[in-house]
Amino acid sequence: MKTTIETYALVTGASQGLGKAICEELALKKTNLLLASLGGEGLPELAHTLKAKHGIDVQYYETDLCLERSVYDLAGWASEYPVSILINNAGTGGTMAFESATVRYIDTIIQLNIRATSLLTRLMLPFIRKQSRGFILNVASMASFSPIAFKTVYPASKAFVWSFTRGLTEELRGTNVFASVLHPGPMKTNPDVSSRIEKQGFVAQVGLLSPEQTARIAIRQLFRHDTLIIPGFLNQVSWLLMRIIPIWIRLPLVSRIVRREIALKTAYHSAA
Repeated sequence: MKTTIETYALVTGASQGLGKAICEELALKKTNLLLASLGGEGLPELAHTLKAKHGIDVQYYETDLCLERSVYDLAGWASEYPVSILINNAGTGGTMAFESATVRYIDTIIQLNIRATSLLTRLMLPFIRKQSRGFILNVASMASFSPIAFKTVYPASKAFVWSFTRGLTEELRGTNVFASVLHPGPMKTNPDVSSRIEKQGFVAQVGLLSPEQTARIAIRQLFRHDTLIIPGFLNQVSWLLMRIIPIWIRLPLVSRIVRREIALKTAYHSAA
């Protein structure tokens, strides 16, 4: 079926949470979609649903972006389509003491949040440049703006996404491609994340938005050429406070929230 936009958007981490909501938002704008995610997460069913519901072309590619060749293989597949939008949404994190984290756990965060985001952007950029106009949206986090104890590697990886994207935005100034970075606040994207947010208490839930609300704001602001997207008024206030409050005050405060989560998790396992 003919669509109103002949180009495609490539979305990673598309099967659930924010990625799924972004796909739905783009589909509402009649944008053809290339969906990428891990296998076994319902990606074929999602592609079929979006195609039937919105009358667009939807293709999917199941892969683990933590594997060495996977980013290259995904880019090779996607380059067969006229991609004008790249959404680097795939990411991972967690909460535990750094000393308790396995090497594999740490490496997975680095491979997915840093390596996959930067390499896929580099591999797809020449193809996006071929279109009349293009967009790149990299998903960071509110955690980008402060180190956090018991998360350590995750906020550092998202700080990389923030810095990388801001630099890329400046490089692409005056070209036909615009890059933006999204900093979502807390979102209940899946049962595990929802449980972690609830254990962190009320303060951690300030600025809580649904994936659908976040996706709507993200796509709207991306197309308005907003270089830094922070969805929700309370998250914007938090961002301002994190810029004002000195690190020696801010770091213990934000870390205390995460420490509460670990304490509740330990108490639960002890009781079990």
